[in-house]
Amino acid sequence: MGMMALRNSSKAWLLTVWLIAPLAAVVLLSLIIAWRDPSKIGLVGPPVGAGAGATGGANAIGNLLVGKPANEGAWRTDQPPRAGNTAALVQPESLPQGFILVVEDKVKLATQASPIHIAGNFNGWNPGDKKYQLSAQSDMRWRIEFAQPEGWQDGKTGTALSFKFARGDWALEELQADMTPPGNRQLPRIDASKLKPGEKPIFEFSVAHWGDERPEFKAQNAFDPYAPLAVTGTVRRLQVTGGAGGAEAAVREVLVWLPPEYDSEKSAAVRYPVLYVQDGQNLFTQNKNIPQEWSLDETATALIGGAKAKPFVIVGIPHGGKARLSEYLPVNAIPKMARPAGEEYIRVLLTEIKPRVERAFRVETDPSKVGIGGSSLGAAIALAAAFDHPEAFGMVYAESLPLRTGDAEAWNSWMSGRLSAKGAKLPTKVYLAIGGAETGPEPTKATQNKGYVDACRELGSMLKGAGLPESSLMLVVDENAQHTEGAWASRAAAALIFLFR
Repeated sequence: MGMMALRNSSKAWLLTVWLIAPLAAVVLLSLIIAWRDPSKIGLVGPPVGAGAGATGGANAIGNLLVGKPANEGAWRTDQPPRAGNTAALVQPESLPQGFILVVEDKVKLATQASPIHIAGNFNGWNPGDKKYQLSAQSDMRWRIEFAQPEGWQDGKTGTALSFKFARGDWALEELQADMTPPGNRQLPRIDASKLKPGEKPIFEFSVAHWGDERPEFKAQNAFDPYAPLAVTGTVRRLQVTGGAGGAEAAVREVLVWLPPEYDSEKSAAVRYPVLYVQDGQNLFTQNKNIPQEWSLDETATALIGGAKAKPFVIVGIPHGGKARLSEYLPVNAIPKMARPAGEEYIRVLLTEIKPRVERAFRVETDPSKVGIGGSSLGAAIALAAAFDHPEAFGMVYAESLPLRTGDAEAWNSWMSGRLSAKGAKLPTKVYLAIGGAETGPEPTKATQNKGYVDACRELGSMLKGAGLPESSLMLVVDENAQHTEGAWASRAAAALIFLFR
């Protein structure tokens, strides 16, 4: 029995050693790391690593073991962690070079018509402050660059920023995943020693939902058939049904602007040239949550009254809300963001919207007197409609084409495929315009901006190479203009004169 007890005791001891050996090895290795470089043993802040969750600490140790900082790249996360070197931690507001905020809109409701703003203790919590409007990036995220806030200069400590994101109005404030408003956001302290001289740290945030996703929300804009329209001239509503990319059952109020003489007796038999424009809720009035309008009603009234353009009709077709990205996408250029449903949308234009307008109003059907237009992706779908259906649309009004958003090669193939097709019929007139600062005026965006301008010029060359006469093409490069309704409004007169001289 004594010998048996001894054997059992030995087995228990060996089992204990076998169980604790891995833990002892980790402790020993950690002590060695600390001895070599004590500053790298401190693990401070939230978990690190994509999808780390509660295992973030293990990921941080793993980084240390392979010689990487525990919080490498941490400032580019939605909740940027603090760095390990606590002695170097500073508030980003204290950096003379400033900093950058990037926002991912998870539900993709932010658009150029309803952009993201930042409101906080630095601008009176104004959710529609145009000075603090974020710019859309080519990767579908939104960005704003901050200079050093007042009060932090000369080594003084000012008030830390406190802020939230909204789309121009507190009714459209950011919401959490559970559809409740978050608390005020603040920037985390960072390790300034990890920045290169003059480098601006980047902080990324994400918005799960927006206020207009609440069941009780009622949009007060052109989607509301009872909302009054403050317009110059006469605008009539025409309800149509149909769409694409998730808006197949959508009911829209098409807005039809009529020239001043339309209802006069002498014009009773006149049929008018017509221009169909996408994002129609932005054309004639500055609706709630939209920073500016195109002012096409005022511009057209002045041009017709001054005999600079013949009388014509403008048909504003509101976009499909959440479906806008898919509806206006004619090519699979941004596969991670949307399925291209452009063909289905054009089919609705041809079979539902255009016939309804032609039955209700005295508009031309001769394609040389029918134009189609839009801005950004709205311009892309307008171009697609004219390329694919020259029997319906003979004129193109394309502002700020997004030919470098997503896959540039997909856009190039799409354009060249249509213009090089045997027997391809070209529009009778094409207006193309692009801003020299489409993605923003910052020097860091110069290369990206040039890409958009070059792509627009290349399209103009392709059109002329395919046989479009010089006099039938107007290409405008507005050097300092950005991707905004204000820029499109400022160029509208020249465009309309070219199309309807």
